[in-house]
This record gives sequence, structure tokens and C-alpha cells, in this order.
Amino acid sequence: MKTDERKVTSPGDDRLLTYSEAAEVLNTTERFPRRLVEERRICFVRVGRFIRIPESALREFISAGLVEPVAVRRRGRAA
Repeated sequence: MKTDERKVTSPGDDRLLTYSEAAEVLNTTERFPRRLVEERRICFVRVGRFIRIPESALREFISAGLVEPVAVRRRGRAA
């Protein structure tokens, strides 16, 4: 598979969410998913004149922004 090809899933595998449903998943306002689509930062589907966001695209967006914690070693005070 080429690097620019994306895996295509069957329609039954992935729910298509409205802006308000996507905002609920992200725990944000409805404006945020609209901006993600407008800026082409997330995949979306056009269904007629409606925009729907695949649930998998939201999962990918969330996992791409995941920041792992860093273990901090405390140093003793100098005497």
C-alpha cells in the first residue's frame, strides 16, 4: 500500500457524526469541529449538502494530540 492511500472501511464499520455529536465526543463547542473541517485538519464526508465526521477520524485526531507524561527525577538539595 502506498503512503498516500487510506484504508477504506465499509459503511457499517464507522458512524458518521454531526457537528454537535462530534463536539460532544470532543467535549467542546460545536464551533471547534466546524473549524477543524474548514481548516481541513480532520477527514469528513459530504452527504449531499451536509457534512459528517467519521467516528474513526475523531479517534485519530484525539490520539494524534495525545501527550505522554514524562517521569521527572527530583534532585536532592545541595548542602
